[in-house]
Amino acid sequence: MDDQLSRFRQSIDNIDAALVYMLAERFKVTKAVGELKAREGLPPADPGREERQIERLRSLARDADLDPEFSEKFLRFIIEEVIRHHQQVREAGA
Repeated sequence: MDDQLSRFRQSIDNIDAALVYMLAERFKVTKAVGELKAREGLPPADPGREERQIERLRSLARDADLDPEFSEKFLRFIIEEVIRHHQQVREAGA
């Protein structure tokens, strides 16, 4: 049992590492988007796009047998953080 548990935990550790790197890459891109938006005078948030993304990921979650409510909460947390970063970039340029 200890060997099996160890293998499960190693897999979980690998998945967690992949999530961290994927989030880091996502935030690099959204940082560039925030800088572009600030230069072009666009608002930090795009509520229409955000809602479309949330619905898209809820559908993907259902297909993946993941709780859509959880996926929405997770994405909303990320979106809020991105908007906060975009606001900071905009304020720094003002």
